[in-house]
Amino acid sequence: MIPIGDEDAGNSVKPYVNWTIIGLCVVVFLYEITMPPAGLDAFFLQWGAIPAEISRFHNLYGLITSMFLHGGWTHLLGNMVFLFVFGDNIEDAMGHVSYLLFYLLTGIVAGLTQIVLSPSSTIPLIGASGAIAGVLGAYIVLHPHANVRVFVWILIFVRLVNVPAWILLGLWFAMQVFSGLATPADAEAGVAFWAHVGGFIAGILLILVMRRRGVALLQPAHTEAFRTAPLQALGEGRRFGGGSVPPSGRNRWPPRRPDPGPWG
Repeated sequence: MIPIGDEDAGNSVKPYVNWTIIGLCVVVFLYEITMPPAGLDAFFLQWGAIPAEISRFHNLYGLITSMFLHGGWTHLLGNMVFLFVFGDNIEDAMGHVSYLLFYLLTGIVAGLTQIVLSPSSTIPLIGASGAIAGVLGAYIVLHPHANVRVFVWILIFVRLVNVPAWILLGLWFAMQVFSGLATPADAEAGVAFWAHVGGFIAGILLILVMRRRGVALLQPAHTEAFRTAPLQALGEGRRFGGGSVPPSGRNRWPPRRPDPGPWG
């Protein structure tokens, strides 16, 4: 299931920080693909987060710079889709400066989680997924019932489906935990599942203290769950957008009755 949008009633702030982070990741990746393989390896070794070095307090800057590096188009696009859909809601709940601090902190915690479990590894950690996991953790606390429009493709079955965030993100988190448990601690390379787990938990905890005053937790849904639509409905209506929910839950109590939306 690929998320393409969530409930949209307009946010109170423009997600300039979220857009800037996405832009930086794309620009850095475009620079990466101009390098020969040997140069790219050296680039990752210089700017990635290498557990063996960071555990000795060397090259600590890699905990931040590694968040803007990606190992391929799939790695980049997968991360940026999730950040685009969910990140603006967290920026709206925090404000620009706090969101930037939140993003960096969850990314650092994510990296440290993986490093604690593999302190002698010399494989550089790269990617924004640890910080994005923090965004997902914050989202599931703020908007657990918000419906996320996902693209589902199973053989010839292609549909758009409303899936509650707690199901989509809860399954994602469970997959990270099970995959982490199934991955040998001494694995030389692969996905840093425990970084995702650490980032997600950090996001849950940080949103409790970093959200703006008046922003409610556990906000209700505003559309009907599990409604489906054919792919042609992708451009219909304005109930769903690139990633926004009612402005941080302000003035949304008592919850209104779910709207089935313009598609079904």
